[in-house]
Amino acid sequence: MSNEDPRILELRALREKTRLGGGVERIATQHAKGKLTARERLDILLDSGTFHELEPFITHQSDEMGAFSEKFAGDGVITGYGQINGRTVYTYAQDFTVYGGTLGEMQSHKICRVMDLALRNGVPIIGLIDSGGARIQEGVKSLGGYAEIFRRNAQYSGVIPQISVMLGPCAGGAAYSPALTDLIIMVRKHSFMFLTGPEVIKAVTGEIIDAESLGGTTVHTETTGTAHLATDSEEEALLLTRKILGYFPSNNIENPPYEPPEDDPLRMNEELNSIIPMDPTLPYQMHEVIETVIDQGTFIELHPTWARNAIIGLARIGGHSVGIVAQEPSEVAGVIDIDASDKMARFVRMCDCFNIPLVTFVDSPGYLPGVAQEHSGIIRHGAKVLYAYAEATVPKITVITRKAYGGAYIVMGSKYLGTDVTYAWPSAEIAVMGAEGAVNILFRKKIESSKDPSAERSRLVEEYRKQFNNPYYAARAGYVDDIIEPRETRSKIIASLAALRDKYSSAPPRKHGNIPV
Repeated sequence: MSNEDPRILELRALREKTRLGGGVERIATQHAKGKLTARERLDILLDSGTFHELEPFITHQSDEMGAFSEKFAGDGVITGYGQINGRTVYTYAQDFTVYGGTLGEMQSHKICRVMDLALRNGVPIIGLIDSGGARIQEGVKSLGGYAEIFRRNAQYSGVIPQISVMLGPCAGGAAYSPALTDLIIMVRKHSFMFLTGPEVIKAVTGEIIDAESLGGTTVHTETTGTAHLATDSEEEALLLTRKILGYFPSNNIENPPYEPPEDDPLRMNEELNSIIPMDPTLPYQMHEVIETVIDQGTFIELHPTWARNAIIGLARIGGHSVGIVAQEPSEVAGVIDIDASDKMARFVRMCDCFNIPLVTFVDSPGYLPGVAQEHSGIIRHGAKVLYAYAEATVPKITVITRKAYGGAYIVMGSKYLGTDVTYAWPSAEIAVMGAEGAVNILFRKKIESSKDPSAERSRLVEEYRKQFNNPYYAARAGYVDDIIEPRETRSKIIASLAALRDKYSSAPPRKHGNIPV
């Protein structure tokens, strides 16, 4: 006969029941779909044995429609805190086995509670999303619950890192919370995001589409740019979240974590000296430049399949966490269009929020011309990049590898937008426009009146290129701090980052700026 206190036994039984969420059968259904349970996900995300759950016994408080036959402890979400690589984080994981993970009044209360605690303690908040959206049975209370979360997403933005890991459906207003966070990671074939699902669209517009085609990972990583990354499995997504967090500080007051590099800070790669073709019309791979300059194996590219003409991502250079912004000249010559503008501007602002220095590689002939771009607002979207760079107070280092024409030169971290150090390679061409375009405008009459217009144009183009389309003209005028050999780029950037480590730049007093969204 046991002498244990029956109250202790009751607690243990309740804890065990709570751990089962919606029950053994629903867990089996979740597994049959190839999905993990909320607790299994937390086990992968957090350091072993560090998770401490909060408010596990909460249940929904009202059911005016009488639709719920049973109350489940936890109300469809597991909340608490733990550690990732020894650093504290707060997290919530929606449990699809309980009411399909739908959000009601008390689930919102639990999520808001851990968001508030994350803010008070200055640590990241990570949401593991697997939800059917608002809990219809609770009416306006579920809508109010979402509004409480959205308000915190907005108010805590730029104060603590917020990461959303999409591990199931995300329908209706629920999609807005991830969209307000810093990073979104989706899982192929499992994650969906849309405001109105296929059935509603069919009823309202008559359009027939499935969930994957409407809001799957391909849509949001290649077309809309809503999601930053996608993985093939839940485990990959959770491990990627752990890795990404290592590039961020815990809050906006701290600096990002420094990791002593295994890669030689003084390493020089001779192949960089020959990577730029002599013919300025030929492409090369900017990705190759980036991978060569950074600490090897540390680059995490964000939005890799959306707006491919622009490159953004997190990396380490000499152990320092940095944000990389660049053009990819092998994709539409690296021109800046509307999507590329949005992609770069938001990333620059995110890095600035969390004290992550910016390293910019420039090779762009300018903004993409065309009626469609102009009518779709390239001025407004392009201005976002200007605004982001001008506003950013983190250390900013720019390397001009080749073309820096017109507006593209200005917006891509130019010296007079506040960049701290600007380097140029000998292949750099810094000008209002390319030599051919400039000559056609400046010497049109002279060319037309010559005996051999083609030869005269070629001669003038070569003269213009020698005089203006080189880094030395800009360097003599003070627009470039130094002209370096490409192989020196890594060591120069590392030295600059060390020199700028204690940079302080105060912004004018204001409530906030008015970015052209």
